[in-house]
Amino acid sequence: MKKVIFLVDMQSFFASVEKAKHMRNLNRPLVVSGDPERRSGVILAACPLAKQAGIKNGERLWEAEQKCPGLVTVPPHMQEYIDNSMAITEILESVTDLVEPYSIDEQFMDVTHSQSLFGSPEDIAKHIQHEINSKLQVRARVGIGENKVLAKMACDNFAKKKKDGIFHLKKDEIETVLWPRPIEDLFRAGGRMSNHLRRRAIRTIGDLARTDVNKIKKEWGIHGQVLWMNAHGVDYSPVSLSSTNGQKGIGNGMTLPRDYHKESEIKVVLLELCEEVCRRTRHARVMGQTVTLGISGASYEIRTGFHRQLTMPEPTNITMEVYRYACQLLDTFWDREPIRRLHVSLTGLVSDEAVQLNLFEPARDYTIQLGYETDKIISKYGKTSLIRAASLLPASQVKERAAKIGGHYK
Repeated sequence: MKKVIFLVDMQSFFASVEKAKHMRNLNRPLVVSGDPERRSGVILAACPLAKQAGIKNGERLWEAEQKCPGLVTVPPHMQEYIDNSMAITEILESVTDLVEPYSIDEQFMDVTHSQSLFGSPEDIAKHIQHEINSKLQVRARVGIGENKVLAKMACDNFAKKKKDGIFHLKKDEIETVLWPRPIEDLFRAGGRMSNHLRRRAIRTIGDLARTDVNKIKKEWGIHGQVLWMNAHGVDYSPVSLSSTNGQKGIGNGMTLPRDYHKESEIKVVLLELCEEVCRRTRHARVMGQTVTLGISGASYEIRTGFHRQLTMPEPTNITMEVYRYACQLLDTFWDREPIRRLHVSLTGLVSDEAVQLNLFEPARDYTIQLGYETDKIISKYGKTSLIRAASLLPASQVKERAAKIGGHYK
């Protein structure tokens, strides 16, 4: 029996959730945007009516308002979007137990063995659309294929443009249906890679598919081979109950509410980021050996900043150890120009069960355990229940961030 895989995508998800709440705005163009008075004033989601006016995700709010003077703007409510996403998962799991979240508004499903209960793939897709729309007032589009790659391309390139929002991309039809499309429509191609391919006269998906795979692999390595396989509709990855296969790194970053000029202010936020990264690392029961610091300058016209890393003598998830090395990177590479964004990450992850003992620092194991104990308090009473003294300074962002999910208010 051939596999039947769905990619279920929610149309304008954030905007649809907001429209379901504000029914009076159903026939008005609506966007979800961050605070226009701060750097977060960009479009996170636009409803179909707003998109018809030329508004795109990622553009500045003031630009969108110029295109559409009667635009309705609402702030993001991330907790509500997460709750809706989980409700959608429950609906999908009523059809099959093989559901894999791909993003907050996209999920893969394996409905191969659900057909005896729910009918043909098209019947199942219509059933899912009806259930999601009737319960959450959100429209779903469904891409259908024999594997995840075909389902994803069916959804992105065809289902989203059809009135019924359903398209079945069959493997034996990809030469006539998929290959004539521009190379940018290939799953995982990306803008930069598409430019590289176009410079090699590979302008369509079919051009890539007809190119010798050894030539592609020699030029772009494994990534090139994966793209070539995607062009042929080949994908061996199953729909997994787990959406991740292990982390290569753990990081956290933020855009500052204003330009930070002083080193003392920057280091307050830097300490808070290191605290959050180490807390996430401890939650994953791992330690990291390489700390990376990224900084972006305040000017939009002249790009400044750096992205540097430093390998520590041994793996750690102790906040002050990571902070000490992050400060070294800041002191070495910061050009003393105002900054608007910081990012800290830990890579080279290893299990926290194997800790290197140090005869010269006998208290280190107690420091490690202290981190886990403070995490228990924070987990029980909230992120602001236990903070460092530095977070009482005006430059601190810890209370502001505690009220947010993914950088946006809950």
